[in-house]
Amino acid sequence: MGRQESVDFLIIGSGVAGLRAAIELAPHGDVLVVTKDIPSESSTEYAQGGIAVALSDEDEVGIHYEDTLKAGDGLCREDAVRILVEEGPESILELISWGAEFDKECSRLAFTLEAAHSRKRILHAHGDATGKELERVLLQKVRSFPSVGRSPFTMAVDLIVQDGGCIGAYVLRDRKISPVFARATILASGGGGQIFSITTNPQVATADGMAIAYRAGAELEDMEFVQFHPTGLYLPSAPHFLLSEAMRGEGGRLRNINREPFMQRYHPMAELAPRNVVASAIISEMFITKSSHVYLDLTHLDAGFVKKRFPRIYSTCLKYEVDITKDLIPVSPAAHYMMGGVKTDTGGGTSIKGLFAAGEVACTGVHGGNRLASNSLLEGLVYGKRAGSSALSSVRGMGRPPEAEAMPPAFTFHSIPAHDEIRGQMRKLMWEKVGIIRCKDSLTAAKEKLGEWQYILDKTFATRRELELKNMLQTAALITEAALLREGSVGAHYRTDFPGRGENWQRHIAMIKGR
Repeated sequence: MGRQESVDFLIIGSGVAGLRAAIELAPHGDVLVVTKDIPSESSTEYAQGGIAVALSDEDEVGIHYEDTLKAGDGLCREDAVRILVEEGPESILELISWGAEFDKECSRLAFTLEAAHSRKRILHAHGDATGKELERVLLQKVRSFPSVGRSPFTMAVDLIVQDGGCIGAYVLRDRKISPVFARATILASGGGGQIFSITTNPQVATADGMAIAYRAGAELEDMEFVQFHPTGLYLPSAPHFLLSEAMRGEGGRLRNINREPFMQRYHPMAELAPRNVVASAIISEMFITKSSHVYLDLTHLDAGFVKKRFPRIYSTCLKYEVDITKDLIPVSPAAHYMMGGVKTDTGGGTSIKGLFAAGEVACTGVHGGNRLASNSLLEGLVYGKRAGSSALSSVRGMGRPPEAEAMPPAFTFHSIPAHDEIRGQMRKLMWEKVGIIRCKDSLTAAKEKLGEWQYILDKTFATRRELELKNMLQTAALITEAALLREGSVGAHYRTDFPGRGENWQRHIAMIKGR
């Protein structure tokens, strides 16, 4: 057993939502940010396209609101969306005051267009390194507060729940599990793209927060809605590197293996259609042409502009001998973002007292059935701040958590020698059976296979890889079950056996342990 620790506020995750929550709480108590890797390793770091906000002269908050609702396909929570778009501009101006350097045209902020947006409202930094810039500024701000402690290479194992309330978490450090008690705990651990064999997400995105919240009894919602990014780099020798939505926003065209443009056959907005439409269209073209990919074409654009606008993408593709200014870029869809997660109110509060959630791990209802491009970073800022504010309000007048009454049990550690093999099999299963196109047969087959690994969910492990596998299996089962329950096609959830929306399609599917 490792050393016991007690803080005012525990934050699990160091992406945009977790860091923004830490900044909000720092003046009011001691804050501990735990992250299972280095502090900057999160999906925020890899976010290329930009951050959506209604700040340009041609835009309005109301238009951003309508675009978000339209992309969400009828399943957004309108109050949550209104908060996002109305508080978004202030959050961006705050970032700029802290030193964020967004790209400009002359002395004015430069905005670009992305899929399903009706106005140019996407801010970007250093071309295609927006997330990296946000992470830099937020980390720098967090480091200015002596009250904020950081614990890298520390993985949350399970939440500590006592008398129906969360009073902290058990964490794994140096192969020892120890309790961290807190007056309020914020989950900001990101998504779970690694559940699928083809993903744009970094290695850390293993749905840990969703799994530990579910095990603690929290309500999860909308787990069937997983967004598949249409354009990941498709090369046998390369990782599935994300090719930003903004590349199509700037005029990039999709062509099938025969070099023919095809998007106009699927949607009037062609390449700028919502992500789920573009991803499904690409899958259809791949099937029709019996190909493993399509092409993204930027060769008709000015080479100097492309290099300046997408420097990170240009240099990365060049490593794999693809010059995006001259060559067609082979692309295929990849798991990218989870719209579902731990259900929260508009203050980040969950169904468990003392537990809050923000960012991709949370389901605020902002994204509905299909996230509007570049709304995720904005959500992390707006709702990270709100979760911090709510956590602060919840502890006013409260003493330290009752540590003595919550002494940790004697953990019995297990080992799974074949855990990497199981991980690979599970990821392949989820991609093939619970991916972009689903049906009852494929989902039932996935559910049965996942059931064979059920024994793993009841065990405790002393290594990050084994704990990740446990969390991935737990969340994979929730996604599969929710996808079976939704007998209809809405947003990013498409079933060939139920191509229509289905009965009672506007309901939100809740998942609670034991129910």
